[in-house]
Amino acid sequence: MSEVTTISTASVGARDAFEWWSQVIGDTVMPVTTASPYADRFRGTATAVRLTDTEFSDFAFSPMAARRAAAHIRHGDPEQYFLLLVHGSPIGIEQRRNNTLLTSGEMTLFDTSHPLSCEFQDDGRLSHVSLLRLPRATLPVPQDGVDRLLGTTLSARTGSGALLSSYLTGLRAETGRCDPEELSRLGAVALALSETFLTALTNSTVPATHETRHHVLLTRVRAFIEANLADPDLRPASIAAYHHISLRTLHALFRQEPTTVAATIRHRRLERCRADLADPRMRDRPIAVLAARWGFLIPAEFSRAFRAVYGMSPSEWRSESVRPTNPCGSTGRPGSR
Repeated sequence: MSEVTTISTASVGARDAFEWWSQVIGDTVMPVTTASPYADRFRGTATAVRLTDTEFSDFAFSPMAARRAAAHIRHGDPEQYFLLLVHGSPIGIEQRRNNTLLTSGEMTLFDTSHPLSCEFQDDGRLSHVSLLRLPRATLPVPQDGVDRLLGTTLSARTGSGALLSSYLTGLRAETGRCDPEELSRLGAVALALSETFLTALTNSTVPATHETRHHVLLTRVRAFIEANLADPDLRPASIAAYHHISLRTLHALFRQEPTTVAATIRHRRLERCRADLADPRMRDRPIAVLAARWGFLIPAEFSRAFRAVYGMSPSEWRSESVRPTNPCGSTGRPGSR
């Protein structure tokens, strides 16, 4: 099964679209009762990404309301938290006597084990949200502290909240071009950032060991790298300065990692370039433009680096990637022969 799955109401008739969408929500998130003034012409698209120990989902849909009652919970409860990030029209949400209106760029947390009410407001745009599932049983944050956050607006403007919001937005845009190994690493980073974010919000008194601090800082650095790969000025010195640590501390963080921080930046940029070169939507863009998009401003340097890692030039990889499938099922890509 594919790690990334996208479905749309375009695949069903207009008469059945809203009922089908309600079933999708029940299967991918949790069972709810739904209503919409657009039930006879409902539109919706959902992308689900399976990650390590979690799942990331992105939904765009016509305005609607959703309610989860005690009867739904008695019928079946996955016992999960969900972190919700708003991209489109405002959303009113109520859980555990907390009631808030979320606008684009804001986050909240909800729990499948408590009644919930959501009103996706109609302002002429599609509602658009991202959800990250957080397994409640393994979340290393006191449950009573997390429960106080349910249905409230969570700060996404500064600190770990801004970093997490930026990371989830990037995840939404790029997961379709990531291989399973990349998705596994990205999922681990998403969970670690969420744990750091919730720990800060709950003022958790769980003692932070040296290993924990090391892991949290390394996770923040990796997320920062992922979010800023397109910046040609992304270098170890700028990363250290942003995180208020010395260059020596930064290099020490990566001492037990497979690659140095500079090599990590270079590898991730090459992976993004390789994905763009294989993307049919970018077939008409010059290779130098795609390379510059990910921080390689000197074409000759990019070509040398690409060949050193993948054993062929960027143009050869692009040609191999778009080669049509032959009758035997081979795509003609490296490694498929």
